[in-house]
Amino acid sequence: MTKYGSFPGARPRRLRTTPAMRRMVAETRLHPADLILPAFVREGISAPVEIGAMPGVVQHTRDTLKKAAVEALEAGVSGIMLFGVPEESKKDAVGTPGTDPDGILQLAIRDVRAEVGDDLIVMSDLCLDETTDHGHCGVLDAEGRVDNDATLERYAEMAQVQADAGAHVVGPSGMMDGQIGVIRDALDQVGHEDVSILAYTVKYSSAFFGPFREAVGSSLKGDRKTYQQDPANARESMRELALDLEEGADMVMVKPAGPYLDILAKVADAVDVPVAAYQISGEYAMIEAAAERGWIDRDQAIMESLTGIKRAGANMILTYWATEVARRL
Repeated sequence: MTKYGSFPGARPRRLRTTPAMRRMVAETRLHPADLILPAFVREGISAPVEIGAMPGVVQHTRDTLKKAAVEALEAGVSGIMLFGVPEESKKDAVGTPGTDPDGILQLAIRDVRAEVGDDLIVMSDLCLDETTDHGHCGVLDAEGRVDNDATLERYAEMAQVQADAGAHVVGPSGMMDGQIGVIRDALDQVGHEDVSILAYTVKYSSAFFGPFREAVGSSLKGDRKTYQQDPANARESMRELALDLEEGADMVMVKPAGPYLDILAKVADAVDVPVAAYQISGEYAMIEAAAERGWIDRDQAIMESLTGIKRAGANMILTYWATEVARRL
């Protein structure tokens, strides 16, 4: 073979030669502190209940939730996002368990705060879908449509009881117009100025939410396309972002993460507040199912998916693998 001087002069492969070299020049690094663990606690059970569509994830009892929180803390995870699953008989049209100080989510917040104090950030899902008998994220009007402004009144009450229970951060996930401003005002009115709001700024109406419905025992009838965003649209995400920031969001989120990395990158480039991304149930289930069949390397796929989310601009990642990955890191 003829050699043409030193061609090729540029050899990017030199920086890929060994694991140590690749580690040294890596542009994106995952850290346990980047991770937040979503966790489900179910009322009326005496042992954890496995979620069929999410292998390895369970609906916790109050006691096992406390153990999971401690394990996350010990692994270096930064936060835990709590979802409450009330007994079916307690659900009603307005989601009463969501504002009952003794509702399962509020009890779980108290339990976890008592266990971890301020060492782990305790976050609470602020939405009605787990507590309504129709499964929607808000109050329905006489025509069966989600009533935006009536729902905001319920969100204000939820924010106050969750903060009273000890939540460091509330996460309004219902995608109602004006929810951040109403919640900020409600928190401030009762002396919870220090409670942060993690805005679900970008939340698409996604098929990847499927396994989550099982996880929270959803009673949903119909769909959520009138309030969650259309997967075809990008510009409206930036409009939602501007509104949430104007209303007082402390942090913003993109959900789902993997299918919307382009949106995540746009949001991250546009803001000066922390950006979260939620690797949701369907993303988790796909990797677990493919790995179970031997089609992909499970550990590598998990790390690659999380690295992609971090590379796109997320400061924080909500993932059901949080504790496992934190230990590995």
